[in-house]
Amino acid sequence: MGFLALVISLLTFILTNLLSSNSVALTQDGKALLEIKGFLNDSRRLLDNWKYTDEFPCNWTGITCHKNDNLVSSINLANMQLGGITSPSIGKLRRLQRLALHQNSLHGIIPAEISNCLELRALYLRSNYLQGSIPPELGNLTNLIILDISSNSLEGSIPPSIGRLTRLRFLNLSTNFFSGAIPNVGVLVGFGNKSFIGNLDLCGLQLQKPCLGSLGFPAVLPHTEKDETAVPSKLFSRYLNGVLIAAMSTMGLALLVLLSFLWISLLSKKERTAKKYREVNKQVDPDPSARLITFHGDLPYSSCEIIEKLESLDEEHVVGSGGFGTVYRMVMNDCSTFAVKRIDRSREGCDEVFERELEILGSINHINLVNLRGYCRLPSAKLLIYDYLALGSLDDLLHEYGEEEQVLNWNSRLRIALGSARGLAYLHHDCCPRIVHRDIKSSNILLDENLEPRVSDFGLAKLLVDEDAHVTTVVAGTFGYLAPEYLQSGRATEKSDVYSFGVLLLELVTGKRPTDSTFVKRGLNVVGWMNTMVGENRLEDIVDKRCTDANVDTLEALLEIAAKCTDANTDDRPCMNQALQMLEEVMSPCPSEFYESQSDYC
Repeated sequence: MGFLALVISLLTFILTNLLSSNSVALTQDGKALLEIKGFLNDSRRLLDNWKYTDEFPCNWTGITCHKNDNLVSSINLANMQLGGITSPSIGKLRRLQRLALHQNSLHGIIPAEISNCLELRALYLRSNYLQGSIPPELGNLTNLIILDISSNSLEGSIPPSIGRLTRLRFLNLSTNFFSGAIPNVGVLVGFGNKSFIGNLDLCGLQLQKPCLGSLGFPAVLPHTEKDETAVPSKLFSRYLNGVLIAAMSTMGLALLVLLSFLWISLLSKKERTAKKYREVNKQVDPDPSARLITFHGDLPYSSCEIIEKLESLDEEHVVGSGGFGTVYRMVMNDCSTFAVKRIDRSREGCDEVFERELEILGSINHINLVNLRGYCRLPSAKLLIYDYLALGSLDDLLHEYGEEEQVLNWNSRLRIALGSARGLAYLHHDCCPRIVHRDIKSSNILLDENLEPRVSDFGLAKLLVDEDAHVTTVVAGTFGYLAPEYLQSGRATEKSDVYSFGVLLLELVTGKRPTDSTFVKRGLNVVGWMNTMVGENRLEDIVDKRCTDANVDTLEALLEIAAKCTDANTDDRPCMNQALQMLEEVMSPCPSEFYESQSDYC
C-alpha cells in the first residue's frame, strides 16, 4: 500500500509539472486572451479551442497573429452570440490592430485599457448592449482609422479627445443615448449627420441642431471685445432678467393650460376610438378559416383589427410587385406602416409545411434583414406582413429616380454594399439551418430613411416554388444575377449567392442593371464587361457618371472584391464572411494589411 501511494504521488507530481510547463509555454498574449474569454459567455462553445496547452494562440478561433513574432494582430469574434463583458485584459495585447466584437450580446462598459493597444486601427463594437460613456483615453489611439460603437446603450457626452484621432476615416456613434454638444474640434468637425444620428439629446453643427443655453434659448456665439464695451448697467440687467422671467412664467403657464387641454382631448378621442373598435369587434365575426400568426410578438393590435386592415387592401395601396406576388402598403389607425406581400395562388402549397417554414424565417432578427412580422391566411389569399422601409428598394434609387433626385453618393454606396453583405453573411453563417437566399438583386435590397440596407425575401425562393414548373432556376432567381453553375444545374448554394452579390456590387459601381444594353450589344454580361474594362484600365468608364465623388482606391478595392465573388470557379470565390471582411476594410487606406486576417473564417 505504501508503495502504491508513492507511485500515485510520483505520477501526480509528473502530471502537475507537465501541466505547469505547458501553461508557462503559452505566450503572454495567449494568457491575456484566456483572461478575456473568462469574462465572456460562450453559449455556442465556439471558443473551445482556446487552450492553455497551446504554445501560441494564432490558430484559435477568430485570432490572427503577426507572422514575425506571433503576437496577436486581430480579434474577430463578430456574430458569435457572445455574452458577458469586455475584459480590461484587452489592454495587454499591445500589438493588436483590429478588434471586432460587433453584433453580439456584450454588456458593461468599454474598458479604458483598450487605449493601451496603441497600434489599433479598427475598433468594431456596434450592435451590443454596452453601457456607460466613451472613455476619453480612446483619444490616445492615434493610429485608429475605424471607430464603430453604434447601436448600443452608451450615454454621456462625446469626449473632445476623439478629435485628436487625425487618421480616423470612419466614425459611427449613432443610435445610442449620447447627450450635449458635439465637440467642434479636430477630426470631429469633418463627420456629418450619419455619424451621430439616433442620439436625441445630441446637438451641434454636425447635426445642424443648435444647442440650447441655460434659459432654453439657442446658445449665442462668443462675443467680441467690441461688444464688451456695450455691456448694460447692472440695474438694466436686473430689469431685463425680471422681464424675461415674467415672460417665461407666463409662457409656461399658457403652455401648461394648452397641454392639459390637448391631453383631455386625446383621452376622449382614445375613448371614442376604443368604443368604436369594441362595436366593430362585436359586429365582425371573423371567418373561422382565417388564421393570423405574429412572429416577434410586438404588433400591438388585435387579430380582428389586423385582419380587417388586410381585407381592405386594394389597388390604391399597391407599392410594387415581385416574383412572389403583389406588395401593399398597410397603414394602421395609429399611423404605423407595414408592407404586406400577397402570395400568388399558383405558389400556394401545404399550409402546415408553409407555416412551419415561415416560423423559422420569422424567428430571424438582424439589423440588415427585413423583419417578417407575421403571416395571415385568409380564404382568398396568403399574406406576409413585413416592416415597411420608407425609401423603397436600391433598384428604385439607382434606376428609377431622375438625375436631379440622385442621392446615392460614393460613401452611401459603400454603406449599402457593407450592410447587404452583413445581412447575407448572417443568413449563411449564423442561421440554423443556414439559409441560401437564391434571389439576391437590387430590388430585394430595401433602404430605411438613413439609407441602411435591409435584405428582403430571404427564404422565399425555396419556400414558394411553382409546383407546375419543371425548371426552378428561373423561378428561384433573376436573370443577370444567376451564377453559371446555378443556371446549368439548378442547384443553389452559398457560393451562388456570393456570385449574385458580386453582380450587385457591380450594379452599385456602374449604376447599370446587369441586363443593360451596353453589355448585351457587345455580347457580354456585366461580369465580362467589367473584366474587359479593367483589362483596358478604363476605370473612369466603369463607375456611374452620376457618382462624382468616387474614390479611386476604394473603387479598385470594390472591383477586386466583385471580381473574386463572380469568379467562374466556385472554389475560388470567397464565402460571405470573407467578402464581408474585405468590404469592412475598404474604408482603410491600407486594406491589404487586413485581407488575410480572417481568410479562413467561413
